[in-house]
Amino acid sequence: MTQPSAGAGVVDWPAAAQIAARLSPPGPQAPRAELDALVAGLRSAAGTAVGHVLDVTRMLPASSATPLPDVGRVAPDGSLTTALGRVVVVDRASWARANTQVMAAMTEGLGDAVLAAAGPVGPAAQLAGAAEVGAVLALLSGRVLGQFDPYSAVPGGLAGGAGSGAGRLLLVAPNVLQAERALGVPPGDFRLWICLHEQTHALQFAAAPWLAEHLAGRTRALAAGLTETSAELARARLDRKFAMIGRAVLNALRGEGGTFVEGLLTPAQKDGLAEISAVMALLEGHADVMMDAVGPRVVPSVRRIRARFERRREGEGRPGFDVVLRKLLGMEAKLAQYRDGAAFVRAVERTVGRDGLNAVWASPANLPSAREIADARAWVRRVHG
Repeated sequence: MTQPSAGAGVVDWPAAAQIAARLSPPGPQAPRAELDALVAGLRSAAGTAVGHVLDVTRMLPASSATPLPDVGRVAPDGSLTTALGRVVVVDRASWARANTQVMAAMTEGLGDAVLAAAGPVGPAAQLAGAAEVGAVLALLSGRVLGQFDPYSAVPGGLAGGAGSGAGRLLLVAPNVLQAERALGVPPGDFRLWICLHEQTHALQFAAAPWLAEHLAGRTRALAAGLTETSAELARARLDRKFAMIGRAVLNALRGEGGTFVEGLLTPAQKDGLAEISAVMALLEGHADVMMDAVGPRVVPSVRRIRARFERRREGEGRPGFDVVLRKLLGMEAKLAQYRDGAAFVRAVERTVGRDGLNAVWASPANLPSAREIADARAWVRRVHG
């Protein structure tokens, strides 16, 4: 393992990437020919999905977005270039490593806030942070089917900064294989269905080039505020530490305080988290509605896939420990985001149509607030008058 560098900040990110990759389970086994067909099928589905997503959403990438050369070309590294960004088919370890880059980009500049609140962060603390991040990413690596990453711009990678170009779509091949086997659905339909969801996310960020930095800025502000809470917890007596953490855990398990982290937030920080969650609910709900709106003409078994996938999302057949873990990591909140966001999108469309809904991508001011996600009519009145 690498030693922490002097400028590593709160977390030693290279070490976190190594730990995450090392701890990620390999996933289901299959003959080489089947794995090759899986990778090729996912690339093909990701390319096919772009046209359907543009059609069903009635959205277009902003004119200011960086045009991508060589659309349709498979690069030597195996990535496919589409009109909405790169598509990279990865294993679990690669997904976990990639997400340390995403987290590093989203928390860039937080080191100064931590130094001001808690003092210098030494190598031992940096490695401890790396171990925590790596372990959580390894755990999640077996659960994610696909993810659009807007923080790895093309060209230039993270150095280009958030929103400086198209991002990359990560498709986690072993998880897709495992899911389609467990669900018993047609592989071709399922792979296209997943890509419709993820390419909708790609289009959201392409249509609203400001969105990536907006989300990152809100997240950094919340994390900077959390450093004060963390510093207070670090200085607290041992009995108070256990009391604070214990309350947070119990509230999370009872569903009274959201996630474990949310149980440690101040009221102002909870408000900030609610606003970030509202944006995430919009993104996830919009993608969920659009992936189904393409319909059985494109994905013949879409209704069967949706019904079985919803049962999977709700944790049907999962052991008790897994349910507890989902609550602590905030996965129950993630499920609520899909449901609440989809309800918001459908309610807005019933009132002002799909073109009226698309006003949400015009500027940060048009994003729904936490209150408006639960009251679509309030958003319509504010934005459309």
